[in-house]
Amino acid sequence: MHKAYQKLLFLSLLLLFFSCQDEEVSPSTTDEYSHNVASSWVNLALDVIKNSPGCSPPVAARTYGYLGLAMYEAARPGLTGYKSMGGQINGLSAGDVPNAEPGLEYNWALAVNAAAAEILHACMDGARTENAGIIESNLAVQTTLFKSDNSVAVVERSLAYGQQVGQAIVEFAESDGQAQCYKTNFPANFVVPVGNGFWVPTSPQLIPLQPYWGNVRSFGPGNPDVAVDPPIPYSTDPNSSFYKEAQDVYLISQGLTASQKIIAEYWSDDPGKTATPPGHSLSIAKIVVSKQGANLGKAVETYAKMGMAVHDAFVSCWKTKYQYNLIRPITYIQQQMNAGWTPILPTPPFPEYTSGHSVQSGAAAQVLESLYGFNYAFQDNTHEQRGDINGTPRNYVSFADFANEAAISRFYGGIHYKKAIFEGVGQGRLVGLNVLKLQFK
Repeated sequence: MHKAYQKLLFLSLLLLFFSCQDEEVSPSTTDEYSHNVASSWVNLALDVIKNSPGCSPPVAARTYGYLGLAMYEAARPGLTGYKSMGGQINGLSAGDVPNAEPGLEYNWALAVNAAAAEILHACMDGARTENAGIIESNLAVQTTLFKSDNSVAVVERSLAYGQQVGQAIVEFAESDGQAQCYKTNFPANFVVPVGNGFWVPTSPQLIPLQPYWGNVRSFGPGNPDVAVDPPIPYSTDPNSSFYKEAQDVYLISQGLTASQKIIAEYWSDDPGKTATPPGHSLSIAKIVVSKQGANLGKAVETYAKMGMAVHDAFVSCWKTKYQYNLIRPITYIQQQMNAGWTPILPTPPFPEYTSGHSVQSGAAAQVLESLYGFNYAFQDNTHEQRGDINGTPRNYVSFADFANEAAISRFYGGIHYKKAIFEGVGQGRLVGLNVLKLQFK
């Protein structure tokens, strides 16, 4: 054989060998990537929800739930020993989420990037004109960060896979019937029940917020039906337990300390000013992920569990609210104690029992404890840029510490009776436990 031909053949075989090696490598894992790409999408979701009309707490929580799920499923093949939520969560069958091709190299950060963009487009594009461009911009920025470190084939493959996963989660999300829930917060066809001790409007908003939300599909099986004690029986008797509950709200309002007032305002998390209460919990999760220097796998697991927990917390809480349809403190106190009384915070337009802040905070604490421990101290700087309240970062010795403060803030604010708060935290913890029963690995 001619030497030149032998050399050419050798080089051809060598190139073929390395070309095959480029494809048949040992697949990377999420351990090789930081949390940054997932956290960037959480940041974007928090900001977009804060600035988009119609993003009430239940609506926001739904977005956080599907975003967390999409990012987890996109990264899951790179998480050693982890399982898909297909076949586990309500409505998502085994095989609904596409699998990565075995033996091929993927950049899991790029897959997460594409999946997150798909689900946020589906959930948020219609809520505000600017949202689509904001989402596309973040997709481009995050993609650029990884292009130079990967071959064209890996980049294209990873983005395509993430997009496929994102589209599968979009299809799943839309099957819950709430694709445009930001437009249906106050359905005109709802007939407000009338009766002694029932909720009545506390503002010009006559239809209560999302009265059918208790029927929305949950992620965790059984979460809409977790056990909750009924509220104290309604009574106008000054010697009754119910009167005493309302009196406690009235009396605390007359002597709020400076610290209690700060707590009430810090945790209010009003829509339009913030990313809502479930967004505050997701912000805390992001703070912890960053503090830990978590890798991508730990981050997407955290965001998936947190997102599903706060979503289910609002489904469970709203089912309870409209089951009991309980009168708000402002109405009762004005009727029975002081017609001129008003709390320091505006009362939101929906029934009292249980407390949404409390349920979602309890669910969040339950999830975070399972991931990072019971005595995890952290600083919450969620509101440090706000000028309308005292947003000075607050320090907590544990996740229970933050959940309990978020819950009691509604008592200080004159929004809830104590039982709605204490029972709400317990309800949320049960919701969180059900999410934790899902087999991630």
